[in-house]
Amino acid sequence: MAPSCLCGMCPGQTHFPEEDTMTRTCPSARVLLLAVIAGACPVLAQPSATEAPAGFDTPTLVAHPGSQSTSNGIAEPAGDTYALDQQAYEQVHDVSSGLGPVYNGRACAECHQNPVSGGASQFTELRAGHRDASGTFVNPTVPIDDGAATISGRSIIDDRALVPEAQEHVPATETIRAFRAALNTLGDGFVEAIDDQTLLAIAAQQPGVSQGRIHGEAIAVPVLESPGQTRVGRFGWKDQHGSLLSFVGDAYLNEMGVTNRLRPKDVTIIGKTTPDPEDLPDALGLADIDHFAEFVRGTKVPPRDAALAESPDAVAGQALFEALGCDTCHVESITTAPAGTVINGGAFTVPDALGNKIIHPFSDFLLHDIRTGDGIVQNPPQDTADKLRTAPLWGLRVRPRFMHDLQSLTLEDAIARHRGEADRAARRFRALSPAEKQQLFTFLDSL
Repeated sequence: MAPSCLCGMCPGQTHFPEEDTMTRTCPSARVLLLAVIAGACPVLAQPSATEAPAGFDTPTLVAHPGSQSTSNGIAEPAGDTYALDQQAYEQVHDVSSGLGPVYNGRACAECHQNPVSGGASQFTELRAGHRDASGTFVNPTVPIDDGAATISGRSIIDDRALVPEAQEHVPATETIRAFRAALNTLGDGFVEAIDDQTLLAIAAQQPGVSQGRIHGEAIAVPVLESPGQTRVGRFGWKDQHGSLLSFVGDAYLNEMGVTNRLRPKDVTIIGKTTPDPEDLPDALGLADIDHFAEFVRGTKVPPRDAALAESPDAVAGQALFEALGCDTCHVESITTAPAGTVINGGAFTVPDALGNKIIHPFSDFLLHDIRTGDGIVQNPPQDTADKLRTAPLWGLRVRPRFMHDLQSLTLEDAIARHRGEADRAARRFRALSPAEKQQLFTFLDSL
């Protein structure tokens, strides 16, 4: 069944009669406005841009890790190889290499591996905190060692510890409690290479194409490797990082307890046996976090199921996806900054492999309130407490559970949870026929 127009004037698009025609926006008008904005912003539409390479090409191997992997063609530092980068990403840590004292996983690939190293997974992390009398979010103070010591200054509560005395538990005072899924990192080198102005332009056009209903928030976050510098956040459920090196350096401490030059102090010394920082440069002058960042920057974007994507149902489903307005936040195509662009506060230059590439993340990488926010603030302002980053939909077909907390087991349930800024799209979805819903699911299953 071909969809009929939202405005009732364009043949072949779905009409949603419950909406006021004076406030309705037809897809063709939205596309026209996007085209005008793209034409006014060269970063959004570069004629010479080429498609980013796609593929699940970083298989996880016990023997000779990285030996069968293929990068996106990124140039490696002198003496380094992509296989070495992947080996570091998959290295299993123990107490002798700096694990803990509190941690969630023993290797990057332990949490980021589906269907290959760098993908998402079923792992979730626990966050907690509370609001003070003025309504401001406050990180928890977690007593450990029978109250003889505390861990404070961060919302994450690690699930594991090297010794019983260091084990964290959520105090009863922390009434905000939330789970967050481990994220896909495949293709994140291209995400890092998106110019700030591109994301800001997307945020600026959203109110106009949605009659003010949708207004993604871009926040400036510190670049840890460039003290005093900031960048538009794009990594993590709260957009807490804008640089991959910052992202992996922060995770190395908070998820594995390994201190490094960007996060040089452990959160507790109970059970600690190694001196800080634990992540030291190797013979090539590269620390683990450098290898991690190089590995992620070298990954290809998650590929689509090409055969399914070309099926009539998937094609009709994508038209419905756009007619519902889902593409306002789940932006299909973004072009990265030109090669040679200096980013991350001067610490990184976009290489040829990542520059001027068209990617299809189906995300705007902005923060939105769709009424599923977890109440946690990781970077100001405080209004980010109830907002989360738009989940990129690339690679959706390899995920058995959905949404930030993995609590949705079907696509229909995930869509039904959308409220707030996404309320109109959710209402339009409910108005679809069963056949149309299945077409939409077929399209999503192709991603």
